[in-house]
Amino acid sequence: MSTPEVGVDLSIPTTGEKRQFPSFSKKTTNTSSILALLAWTVAVFDFGLFGTLLPAMQDEFGWTAPEAYAINTWIAVGTAVVCFAIGPVIDRLGRRRGMMTTIGGTAVVSGLTSLIPAGLGAISSALLVFVRSFGGLGFSEQAVNATYMNEVYQVTEDEKRRKRPGFHYSFIQGGWPLGFLLASALSLAFLPIFGWRILYVLACIPAAIIMWAIAKKLRETPQFELHHRLTQLEKHGQSEQAHALAHAYGVEHSSAAPLKRIWEPHLARNTVVFSLAWIINFFGITIFSILGTSVLKNAKGVELTTAFWLLIVINGLAYFGYVFHGWLGDQIGRKKTIVIGWIISGICFSIMLSPLATNAGMIILTYGAGLFFLVGPYAAIQYFMAECYPVSCRATGTAFIGAMSQPGTILGGAIFTAVAAGAGTGAAALWVGAVGTLVSGLLMLAAKPPLEAILEDHPHEVD
Repeated sequence: MSTPEVGVDLSIPTTGEKRQFPSFSKKTTNTSSILALLAWTVAVFDFGLFGTLLPAMQDEFGWTAPEAYAINTWIAVGTAVVCFAIGPVIDRLGRRRGMMTTIGGTAVVSGLTSLIPAGLGAISSALLVFVRSFGGLGFSEQAVNATYMNEVYQVTEDEKRRKRPGFHYSFIQGGWPLGFLLASALSLAFLPIFGWRILYVLACIPAAIIMWAIAKKLRETPQFELHHRLTQLEKHGQSEQAHALAHAYGVEHSSAAPLKRIWEPHLARNTVVFSLAWIINFFGITIFSILGTSVLKNAKGVELTTAFWLLIVINGLAYFGYVFHGWLGDQIGRKKTIVIGWIISGICFSIMLSPLATNAGMIILTYGAGLFFLVGPYAAIQYFMAECYPVSCRATGTAFIGAMSQPGTILGGAIFTAVAAGAGTGAAALWVGAVGTLVSGLLMLAAKPPLEAILEDHPHEVD
């Protein structure tokens, strides 16, 4: 039987008093998990629509293929700015309000995208870049999820989730291929009938509904409630009381700004390693996941309708990649899981782009395996990153690193565009996407395990 859920005792403790965080019941944990999955899936649905619909939008806006890739790159620049800004905001607003902000922003961006006129030349392109840049709010939803669910699984009454958090979190992070599958499936069904704009309207509606459900049903984590109280005490000059309250819960309090904390000596190495790995890995994500329809069409000669069908099948398989890598991370360690997955992915995409993949069956097999091992490790790396940062800067750390995906998209997109213009899409996808994916796996060898990262210089910091 579940114990009654109570709030965090935020009163100033007596000398030597010890306290524990209140727990999340199984029901509350289930509600949190479902809402997190739905929010991420719908956010990815919006995020993935642009890449999925890019060939159709290219025709209406009158872009050449290199111009379309360039538009995608400029959108990545704006997305990066939004992603970098959202982490510290979440560490101050809270996990619940952070999730409302990211999914609510997704609803607005989807709605506005559907209204952008296509006949104004450069003005239309500029409007599209500006609006789609705020898609960074939806993309940052995964950072909120990783932060929130990491803290929920620490205090849940559900013993299975406490013992195997990576496996259970993988079902939530699997919203990435589900979102892309949804984008491909609905594009296949409605694009020929209604055009691309109606699909953005379809993305807007569920995002708005989920934001309302989060406002009504989601419970803030006790770890953030404590962090928020400690911050308030510091603002009012009650530093001693803040440290006493933190000590009562067995955590170390720091008044440093979250963005400054992730560069402290015991955290900086992982911040650098994770950032570089995300930048390089997003060469592959940009080319094989976001621009999948363009690669299949231009590199392998697959018709657009067939490409939609292939991506539906491939993204369905990729969801199980998340579950597999979440499970494997609990068994052999998240770092090893990420390294192995990305190296295998790079090899699979190289085969897919070679002359060996000449029929639909071989393309599905190699592309599906590549995506399986490309996106699946994100179930491990998101939770791995959240484990590596304390509560006071956890959302900032995960969001900052997640934002590095956009410099990766920018650099990868720019290099891909340049190589594609000279050597074709196939060669560009091979040398930028496949090789980049393999290199990102090698980079992850330098990451520290979570406990070592947090406790190396601060042995009492276990929050």
